[in-house]
Amino acid sequence: MLGKSITKNSVILGGFALVTAAILAFTFQATAEKIAEQEKRAAEKALLQIVPRERHDNDMLSDTLTFSAEQSAVLGVKGPVDVHLAKLDGELVAAIIPAIAPDGYSGEIKLIVGVNADGSVAGVRVLAHKETPGLGDKVDLNKSDWVLSFTGKSLLNPTANKWKVKKDGGEFDQFTGATITPRAVVKRVQHVLEFFEANKAALTQNTPAAPAAIN
Repeated sequence: MLGKSITKNSVILGGFALVTAAILAFTFQATAEKIAEQEKRAAEKALLQIVPRERHDNDMLSDTLTFSAEQSAVLGVKGPVDVHLAKLDGELVAAIIPAIAPDGYSGEIKLIVGVNADGSVAGVRVLAHKETPGLGDKVDLNKSDWVLSFTGKSLLNPTANKWKVKKDGGEFDQFTGATITPRAVVKRVQHVLEFFEANKAALTQNTPAAPAAIN
């Protein structure tokens, strides 16, 4: 009797699991295209914040140059990196380079850094972080305009020894009660500029054959 009851319950449970799996699979298939489109629009929106439409005439989302994990190690990203290229009449206007600052106060800070063809910063946006609300989260443009202070900066402006927060003798503001977070972002943005400079020929010529890696 007990055995029959267990078997019956098992069949019911199994049937329920199959129905649930089928519903989930159907829902995924039905929404996958819509989700992909939303993700594409979100990514495009972030890119356009840095390089607006009037500065380029190509599709930055699809116009990319891939760097190997070894070549892009300085960016803090694990695995190959796709750099988005903004072009006008076929000429490079800016490169949008993903990067990760691993040493935020609460872990990784994911960034995209736009670098103009002349090596200056077109813009920086923080895509994801876990920094403390009210303190470290000021790296997020939705919380403060601190991240805009990078715009126009380059490896020569400020000089290398000034690519630090003011508490460390550099040029960039830190936040009251939160130095670790801006310090991590400043360091990574500088590394992105170094990456761009080291690979400028490959980015400009759109030739992924042998872009240089930097130490």
